[in-house]
Amino acid sequence: MERAAVFDVDGTLADTNHLHVTAWWEAFRQAGHQVPMHAVHRAVGLPSSDLVAHLLGEDRDTGRDEELSAAHKALYGQYFDRLPPLPDAGRLLKRLHRDGWAVVLATSAGGAELSALRRAIGADEAITATASADDVERGKPAPEPVEHALELAGVPAARAVFVGDTVWDMRAGSRAGVRCVGVLCGGIPRADLEEAGAEAVYDGPAHLLASLADSPLA
Repeated sequence: MERAAVFDVDGTLADTNHLHVTAWWEAFRQAGHQVPMHAVHRAVGLPSSDLVAHLLGEDRDTGRDEELSAAHKALYGQYFDRLPPLPDAGRLLKRLHRDGWAVVLATSAGGAELSALRRAIGADEAITATASADDVERGKPAPEPVEHALELAGVPAARAVFVGDTVWDMRAGSRAGVRCVGVLCGGIPRADLEEAGAEAVYDGPAHLLASLADSPLA
């Protein structure tokens, strides 16, 4: 395969962003922090340590970062058996695979969480590889996760497209030198995605699948 379609997962292929918001909000609440849900939502997509720093600031008690991340992980883990895929997410990946694209996931999820997400999407046969935030020193919006995905696919940036739902995704893809496609199903406004580097924006996987012929994934 000489071209790669790199996909974020949460909010892009699975309708999980607001589950993450709820889990993070509760983790912060239990630790005595009152963090507005809208602020948590805008931070979703960052690696856990970066999300905590982004929301609580550099003057926080960093000794409690791991406790917060563990609480979020435990709370979010309650949904593993019923994570909802976005409509046509699996069909989109299978179609791209049939069309000759190397499909690679670039996600901060790993372990049981990633397994649950892949079960929900139901397109394992179409996925060439997975690049996790655990595989790189810096997560999105740094370019490393996308660059690692390209290494796994054996494809140069000029032959790749990255699909994501957050400004962190668009910034990471732009910094990696790939064409970026945004989706609105994660709840981030179109203008924000375009400002962060999205070349095209679609409602979600179903809209992108229906529009493939006229998209950067044509």
